[in-house]
Amino acid sequence: MNIELWCVGKTQFDFVSKGIEEFANRLKHYTNFSIVYIDDIKKGKKENSVSIKKREGDQILKRLKGDEILILMDEQGKGMDSVKFAGFIENKMIYSGKKMVFLIGGAFGFSPDVYSRADFKLSFSQMTFSHQLIRLCFVEQLYRAFTIIKNEKYHNI
Repeated sequence: MNIELWCVGKTQFDFVSKGIEEFANRLKHYTNFSIVYIDDIKKGKKENSVSIKKREGDQILKRLKGDEILILMDEQGKGMDSVKFAGFIENKMIYSGKKMVFLIGGAFGFSPDVYSRADFKLSFSQMTFSHQLIRLCFVEQLYRAFTIIKNEKYHNI
């Protein structure tokens, strides 16, 4: 199973980058995992949030292949606890075999076209997180999911 985390914009905080690197290295024992950074569009005088989402969305859709499972990290998505998320991952591994792409958008979210292409929307919380910080939270939860699937000690049930 191949799993990719796509992020709009680079990770700017060193502590976040170090945490992501730690959990990404741990994930290598369970799955083929990689992170893809998509250029963010800077807001200028001629750019508004709608045009930024459209241009970022166009970049995302050009990178996607037709059979990849696109999962948006979206505050309006379905919430799961860690055990249910592990079950979600395991189910996709067993029954689809397709690459899973988890997408964390930029500061303004996703374009309507990206929403239309999405196979699933996942929410981490009803709270709003920085799109920088949620990257680390996601990679840790993905690692946790694999330790739950493998019945290892990392997750305390």
